[in-house]
Amino acid sequence: MIGFPLAHISWALPDNATRKACDAFLADVFGARVIYEVLLTPEVEKMGLDREETLMLVGNTILISIAPVGPGERPESAIGTMLRKHARPGMWIGIALAVANLEAARDWARARGLTPKSHAGMEQRYFLVDKREALGVRLEFLCGALRDDPRLQADWRPEWWRNEHPLGIEGLQSIGVATPSVALAREVYARRFGWPEISTRRLPGDDADCASFLLGDSVIEAMAPLSAASPLAVHSRDITGIYCLTFKVRSAAAAAAYLRGKGFELQGDLAGRFAIRPEQAFGRLLYFTEHAIAGHPPLRSLITTPAF
Repeated sequence: MIGFPLAHISWALPDNATRKACDAFLADVFGARVIYEVLLTPEVEKMGLDREETLMLVGNTILISIAPVGPGERPESAIGTMLRKHARPGMWIGIALAVANLEAARDWARARGLTPKSHAGMEQRYFLVDKREALGVRLEFLCGALRDDPRLQADWRPEWWRNEHPLGIEGLQSIGVATPSVALAREVYARRFGWPEISTRRLPGDDADCASFLLGDSVIEAMAPLSAASPLAVHSRDITGIYCLTFKVRSAAAAAAYLRGKGFELQGDLAGRFAIRPEQAFGRLLYFTEHAIAGHPPLRSLITTPAF
């Protein structure tokens, strides 16, 4: 297996004021640390910058919320149009995976019948795989370090989020992706991409049958709805792609008490797997559980040893 470390996960917000509020939410609730901000200045606007974003770190996971600004607010802006389309509740932009050799990664993609695409002038930095080729997940293959990424430092210790922060996050357990069927997920992720299937389970709370696939240091859990009327089924039909993130915490009871103390309403099984109501989390479904999943790898980052 060729493993691809997770570089980041991104989603869009409709405007910059909402983006800043989302960043404040991540900092306040998750203890997220700002590692780098992309901000519009007159100098970079001349270079075509059309968005603002903040790279925020929770344990070994970088989360990025992005909003159109300046030129990106114009109807003719391709990036602005994409961001506005993805700013709807429940929709994510996608994930970025780290590679050391972009041409080798392009060859890997082409050998699987995929179509690598890059924006003009960025061909040496990354390429994209269209979300229609990956069950609605926009995949970015990224070469080169993210600016100021502390995960690349020899003394990096993500244990602070587990040991010191009251939410007690041990790491990102899975990226939940809606799929019409587990069979289709196996066809796409296992057979086409070559990502091994490592576990299966039924999630009664989401009314779903699930299969997990190992990307490298992260896991996609494909979630197939068992009922046509469930929120997962609606997502699979009308939105597609990433449905939720699930974080492993040290203690579910402690995490739930902490979140309730901050005024959040929780849904799901507090003893098993529960989430902040999406309306209170900028339209995204963020789960927490203290239970490990048999077959899943250790919660860690392999960002220092990317594929190819």
